[in-house]
Amino acid sequence: MTTFKPIWRAFCLSACVSVPLAAPVAADNFTTAAEVRPILDMTKPQWIAVRPYDGKDLLYFTNLLAWRCGIAQIFYTVNGGAEAEFMAEPCYVDEPTPNALKATTLDSLLVTFAPDTIETVDVWVIYDDGAEDTAHYARADVQIP
Repeated sequence: MTTFKPIWRAFCLSACVSVPLAAPVAADNFTTAAEVRPILDMTKPQWIAVRPYDGKDLLYFTNLLAWRCGIAQIFYTVNGGAEAEFMAEPCYVDEPTPNALKATTLDSLLVTFAPDTIETVDVWVIYDDGAEDTAHYARADVQIP
């Protein structure tokens, strides 16, 4: 085996040293409207979800919350009623995963309603650059079992 060591060392020195090291790829943090808008445009059918559970209708905002760092405000109406703002938890811009959800209560993820009352939901998103987007949902299109 000792006769192969010099050959291995010579191979490694020539091959390993001559291989350029790739620079780390800069990843987007998805903390601005410009970064999250394309994702939210593609996932608009899943911005919200409705789930009947434990004798209540639950209105989830999970998809919007996953990209909330580029969003300034989220408003919604249920069945054409009064407009309400959904208060999302803050964006953690100084952390490695700024969009991570740290919610400790369900109120940070969803809104509850009386059973079988949600028929339609309208959502308005105001991005951090001031642009707005809207979506209209029928219960049947966003209900999960």
